[in-house]
Amino acid sequence: MNSALKGMLVATIALATVGCARDGYYHDRNLDYAEAEETAPLVLPEAHNSARFRDAMPVPEVSGARPATDGVVEAPLPQALSPGRARGRGYVERREIGSDAWLVVGAEPASVWPELERFVRGRGLDVVARDPSRGVLSTEQSRLSVRQGLRRGDSELHCERGGVVDAGCLRALERHFQSLSASASAASLTAQRPEVQDRAQFAQRGDDWQVILPYDIDRLWAELSHQLENDFVVEGRRELRERDPSAHTFLVGYLTREGREQGLLSSLASLELGAEPQPVRLTLEARGPEETVLRAMGVGEDGSLPEEDQRELLERVAGLLR
Repeated sequence: MNSALKGMLVATIALATVGCARDGYYHDRNLDYAEAEETAPLVLPEAHNSARFRDAMPVPEVSGARPATDGVVEAPLPQALSPGRARGRGYVERREIGSDAWLVVGAEPASVWPELERFVRGRGLDVVARDPSRGVLSTEQSRLSVRQGLRRGDSELHCERGGVVDAGCLRALERHFQSLSASASAASLTAQRPEVQDRAQFAQRGDDWQVILPYDIDRLWAELSHQLENDFVVEGRRELRERDPSAHTFLVGYLTREGREQGLLSSLASLELGAEPQPVRLTLEARGPEETVLRAMGVGEDGSLPEEDQRELLERVAGLLR
């Protein structure tokens, strides 16, 4: 047997036996996980500088986990990346409800505040009051303010005169931050992005689910209106159909879990989707100046929406605020 043939034979034997391992022909990695042992946590000296050390890969807290059933905890559904999160940081968008309007900037207030001061100086405006702790900058012409946005890493910018929106000032602010986000200076806006724990609290009342959110109802409606407009655009699965700012409600079409399963079976049988999105009304109810309750209610003959479908839809909608 020549050397080339011997080499091929050796390679064939090696490939045939490489998968052999314990408990079967192929190595079952489930055994590795089941038998893995937890090691003691790393202990740093008492004299260490805590500011120099942090978790290399921090694990975020999980909110909204469902109760354990037979010892098994069902984790929350994974959230699709919302359109706003897919954009680069530093973006500038307008929000409106009724006669009120403001800007949302994709950066933390600590990074936006210096730019707000630069905006005022660049226009030669006389500052009559300045309160960085509250994010308020008052000039002889307008009152400008910045505060934390509803979503992680966002800021809200307001410009008012006499208690009403100063439309000219708001347009100038919008142009200023749009030009900034399009330039290399945008890096200064994105320098600070602390992780914020999800603030949505899920609660069950009988067969109904609700989400308690620590936001003013008008701010929340305006933000959800924008996010639903961008996310509920999948025909036959999730659609934004109506918005009512005066009642703080939305009418959406949502293909429930049962509908998706029926549609899958129907498509396998006839190559056509047989399920239609169910009309659902999302309602916001104020429980105070900074607390709003979000609910999902079925619309139709019986008006029912199973609790698991309520929970699934509310998780998706609340996820748009992360």
